[in-house]
Parts: sequence; structure tokens; C-alpha cells
Amino acid sequence: MHDDSDIDRAGRAKRGSPFLTTDQAAAYLKISPKSLKRLRRAGKGPVFRRHCRFVQYHIDDLDAWSRDSGTREPGK
Repeated sequence: MHDDSDIDRAGRAKRGSPFLTTDQAAAYLKISPKSLKRLRRAGKGPVFRRHCRFVQYHIDDLDAWSRDSGTREPGK
């Protein structure tokens, strides 16, 4: 049996969560939250999930979207 309190376990889980809020995801991608919301509404942003009424982005989906949406300069 663990001696951890529910609060301690919840705190560790939150720190280790791969899911980010819109503001956190925007900061991770170095874009504004408004731009990320606009991309989401247009269907052009990263994959997101709705957990109840909350929009959440998995960090792997942010990395994949960033990698796949990159462009190359002409001639490179």
C-alpha cells in the first residue's frame, strides 16, 4: 500500500501529463493562443481532444503537426 496522499498523486500526474491546454500548446508552438484557436476552427491546426468541455492537445500531436506543416525554401 502506498502512503501517498491523493493530493500528492494528483500533483505528480498533472506535472507528468502529456496533455496541454490551448494556452500551453500555443506557447509550446510559439504562436498566439488566438492563432491556434483560429487554426482549430478552420480544421488546419494540430489534432485536439475534448475532455468534457476542455480542449486539450497531446504533445505528440503538436510535434507531428509542426513537423508535417513545415515548408522548405525554394531550391533547398
